[in-house]
Amino acid sequence: MGYIYSDSNKTDSQSGKSLFDFADTLSIRVPTSCGRTGDCHECIVQVTDGGESLSKKEDLEGFLGPEFRLACQAKIINDKNDVSFNVLRRQPKILEKGKVVNLDLNPSIVIDDGKIIYKNNKTILNEKITPIFGIAVDLGTTTVVCSIVDLVSGKIIATSSFENPQRFGGSDTLNRISYETTKFPGELKSVIISGLNFEIGELCKKNKIRRSHIYEMLIVGNTTMRDIFFGIDVASVGQRPYKSITQLELEDGKRTSTSLLRDAIDLGIRINKNGKIISPPLISSHIGSDITADLVSISADTHQDNFILLDVGTNTEIVLGNKDNLVAASCPAGPAFEGGEVKYAMPGYDGAIEKFEIKNGNDLFSTINNSPPQGICGSGLIDLLATLKSNSIINELGVLSDGSDYYELKNSNGIKISRSDMSALAQAKAANYCGQSIALKNSSIDINNFNKLYLSGGFANYINVKNAIKIGFIIETPNAEIIKIGNSALQGAIMLLLNVNLRTKFDNLVKSIKHIELETDDNFFEHFVEGCQFKELTIM
Repeated sequence: MGYIYSDSNKTDSQSGKSLFDFADTLSIRVPTSCGRTGDCHECIVQVTDGGESLSKKEDLEGFLGPEFRLACQAKIINDKNDVSFNVLRRQPKILEKGKVVNLDLNPSIVIDDGKIIYKNNKTILNEKITPIFGIAVDLGTTTVVCSIVDLVSGKIIATSSFENPQRFGGSDTLNRISYETTKFPGELKSVIISGLNFEIGELCKKNKIRRSHIYEMLIVGNTTMRDIFFGIDVASVGQRPYKSITQLELEDGKRTSTSLLRDAIDLGIRINKNGKIISPPLISSHIGSDITADLVSISADTHQDNFILLDVGTNTEIVLGNKDNLVAASCPAGPAFEGGEVKYAMPGYDGAIEKFEIKNGNDLFSTINNSPPQGICGSGLIDLLATLKSNSIINELGVLSDGSDYYELKNSNGIKISRSDMSALAQAKAANYCGQSIALKNSSIDINNFNKLYLSGGFANYINVKNAIKIGFIIETPNAEIIKIGNSALQGAIMLLLNVNLRTKFDNLVKSIKHIELETDDNFFEHFVEGCQFKELTIM
């Protein structure tokens, strides 16, 4: 008898049952809105082992790559072998906290004359007075985080996160652009809309909130994620000049801002039938509204001191300067530090090794929630690389000193890091270095004159900064206070949700930011080669 495995749980296999049936048995949440006919395309799972024991793909699964299936359609045809699958809704370690800022409440949805109105144009949203909620969303390439907010009190009611279910279309933005524009247009939008509706429903159930009492959603994300969500053609983002259609229209004088406003009903978001969906402006190219939200969270519009903001993720963005002089750059670091391209890498889920060191010849590590080790997340990879280098187990090029092809972590259930893994990590790290080095070089500010270095995002929040500097992941800024600001994109989104004046201020601010195109720098290749080395790095 074989077993069905998912999320470290198992149950007996049984011919004729679908993976959705086994998810029910294992109490695993799988979204669906079609009654398990396969029409909604929501119940996507990744089959990690035993795919040959499943029924052949149905025609309606044609949009999925080899390792992905619809749970309702994939049935066991051989119950003698094991099958393992993951739902594309695993819940990462939630980073709720951002930089706390005192904020005057000035939401766009208010009570006026016994009615709930949209202040911008006096549209009546409800003839009756009800509780008034909004929802802030950080739509990341890897992870989606949502907060329900009371728009009257400003209180955050609840926050949740889930794995971005668009992963079947690729682990980075370029792959998703390719999938969206050449393979199955509209599928990525459909699945994220369904995912958000499912999550909103769960949040409402847990907190006894009616969907109809949510009147506004403010959503931020990188350029690709945002535009896919709004149904905007992303082909122009994936090719020169790598700009959103909204940015091209702004430059042509066809619009005054890259911010977006849509009716919830038009996008299929299930909140109040008259609800609004807002997204703040993009900065430029791949630097999206999530970085605008980052800047909101640190009050960049009043920031007189010189600062560096580093938002580390699948794409890494850097903004530096002060309120009067800001430059920005984006580097496609790829998913290597977030669970892609490296065999045992994984996002920050239970069982991910998040810290690593060697003491007295022994490998010591800790995992998220102290679960059995399943892989290594980004902070663990940085620790591992820095430790291997400090102990002369690898050299600056990532070559193992004993000539072997991999290093196996002791007592880790066989988790290894190979030479090819280190090459992928070196290239991802090099992209980070290029962004930082070239942006700093193009700034008029000496590196010694920066007062603050803000590290944004879940990945950056958990890294050991000293180790990150040791391997050249972060350039050292000698006189800057290093401040981890957590999920600043979500924090900024909440602030924009609660104060319409900030929307106008930052709409104007982002237009003044100078965008540095890394690939046009004459010495880009030299920067990249230098960045591939595991050593402390400075500006070239």
